[in-house]
Amino acid sequence: MSRPRLPIGTFGDIWFISRPNNRVEARANMRDWDGVTRPVQATAATKRAAEAALKVKLAERTQFQPSNLTLTPDSPFTELVTYWLEDLELEDHLAKATKQLYERNMRTLVLPAFKDFTLREIGVARCDRHIKQLARQSYNRAKQARNVMRLAFGLAVRHEVLPRNPMDGIAKLRKPQHTPDALTPAEVNAVRAAIAHWETGLSSSGPKPDGQLGQIVEVLLGTSSRIGEALAFRRMDVDVASAVPTMEVAGTIVCPKGEPVQRQDHPKTSKSKRTAAIPSFTAEAVRSRLSKLTDTSREALLFCSREGTPLSPANVRRQLRQALNLAGLSGITPHMFRRTVATAVSEAADVELAAELLGHTDPRITIQHYIRRNQMVNAKTAEILESAFAKPE
Repeated sequence: MSRPRLPIGTFGDIWFISRPNNRVEARANMRDWDGVTRPVQATAATKRAAEAALKVKLAERTQFQPSNLTLTPDSPFTELVTYWLEDLELEDHLAKATKQLYERNMRTLVLPAFKDFTLREIGVARCDRHIKQLARQSYNRAKQARNVMRLAFGLAVRHEVLPRNPMDGIAKLRKPQHTPDALTPAEVNAVRAAIAHWETGLSSSGPKPDGQLGQIVEVLLGTSSRIGEALAFRRMDVDVASAVPTMEVAGTIVCPKGEPVQRQDHPKTSKSKRTAAIPSFTAEAVRSRLSKLTDTSREALLFCSREGTPLSPANVRRQLRQALNLAGLSGITPHMFRRTVATAVSEAADVELAAELLGHTDPRITIQHYIRRNQMVNAKTAEILESAFAKPE
């Protein structure tokens, strides 16, 4: 008849073995936290000393416990947050900036509301109410909170701390109706004129313009790239000597918390990596910029500081606002050029081509977030109605 298995984290009976030189060894089997039973031993001059030494060793091993096993339904929510953040560090597929964003959203949008509750006390109703309260302030805040809450509680379910994820039962978060903003050709030319005026150096504040802002805008218009992707172009990503000039989106600029601005060697998603033919106005801007680069290496950034370091997307946004405010233009962001490109391509061709240019895996994303709806109905309807209901002569 086999002996019953020891519970995890416990040890069995102690026994003693005589060793040379009148030494005594005390032994016991302990079932470690990985489920494996292992012998533990300690040797001393006497039986009592050996037993005391063994108990010290056993106590040390008993105190060790994987952090996830310390969580129970009665643990404070703050302990789950700590463990979840530790687990995020093990996720090698998440960018550092994404982990920092998750932590910020958890600490600012979720933790203040749940820090005094245990996991058992946080059910569907409490989660549902919190998300709805956030949604009244901002859809985006509610969406970000919902995401990190689902991830944290999902970890608790996977590690058998909770039987179910309370976020699975909350009401659907409904996004307010929104029409993507896109610029008309006339508005694009007004932006160009405003930047050209600003780059003459007439502004009384900030550093003297170096001509890069206007070139960045032409690249945004010609590639549909995000601002981080536009600032990450290197000399090796650009081909303006061929009959069909191209630019390869192969990275992006990131700003990790507490670290310098840096280039990441891949864009936002795998589909975002793409090579696009560029129009003549973009090729002209790129040639002009290349002629001013002092760094001749292939890795040299197309847009950079005087020291050759990456530009901060936040600083470029600030410069754009400054240039446009001088011309009385407001509400225009670098991302609006991406929506402008998507709208123009969709209207001239189709949404699938626009999605391909933007690097979207699903054209529905392009339709929902990037294409300005054309409210003009096809004029053919007038011909059909004329034919059907024309007054008799």
